[in-house]
Amino acid sequence: MSDSLTAASVPAPAAALPALLRSDVEDFLYLEARLLDERRFEDWEALYTEDAEYWVPARPGQADPYTEVSIFFDDRELMGNRIARLRHPDIHVQSPPSRTVRLVSNVRIEKQTQDTVEVSSALLVADYRKGHQRFFAARTTHQLARAGDQLHIRRKKIELINADASFAPLAIPF
Repeated sequence: MSDSLTAASVPAPAAALPALLRSDVEDFLYLEARLLDERRFEDWEALYTEDAEYWVPARPGQADPYTEVSIFFDDRELMGNRIARLRHPDIHVQSPPSRTVRLVSNVRIEKQTQDTVEVSSALLVADYRKGHQRFFAARTTHQLARAGDQLHIRRKKIELINADASFAPLAIPF
């Protein structure tokens, strides 16, 4: 390669997708947060791939969800069951339903390949129900699958900073 050519001047293969910008990923994460805040759980579930995993470890540093108990470890079927329970009129832990606000910040693209993007972020969830307000803070990792200009969540890991604490029942998704 001559000195006048740089990596930026070499054309990408015709089938290559352009690299995602952080703003593209942020918009996607903000959409996910808004769907949850608006209790649009079915639309939220549609963001996930069919082989998706949704994981909230039960302690800091938990290596995997298969050898220890987790707060949540759902595949798409379990996510659907959780949503059905949240929609049930007699669910006592969500009657009345929580009102939530999710703040997503410190978004970083950690790795990017042709069809996968790994993203880290910080998450703060404010949950208000029956006169009580709770806050949950977490480091979150999303593994996003790319299909053209569409993003879908293949894996989401929510590492609550106080995962090993005692909690009143947790029904809201993070």
